[in-house]
Amino acid sequence: MEKMTYEEALKKLEEIVKSLEEGSLPLDKSMELFEEGTKLSAFCEKCLNEAEQKIKEVGNNE
Repeated sequence: MEKMTYEEALKKLEEIVKSLEEGSLPLDKSMELFEEGTKLSAFCEKCLNEAEQKIKEVGNNE
C-alpha cells in the first residue's frame, strides 16, 4: 500500500464503500473489504497529515 498514491488509495476506498453499501456481498467478503478499507483510510489520513506538515513547514520558512 505504501507504493500507492493518495489518489489511488482514495479511489479504491470509494469502490469499497460502494460495494459495501450495495449490501449484496457475503459476510466474509464484506469483512475482508471492510478491513482493506480501514487500512486505506489510515493510509489516506497519513498522506494528508504529511502534506499538512509540509505546508506548515513551508509557511514557517517564509
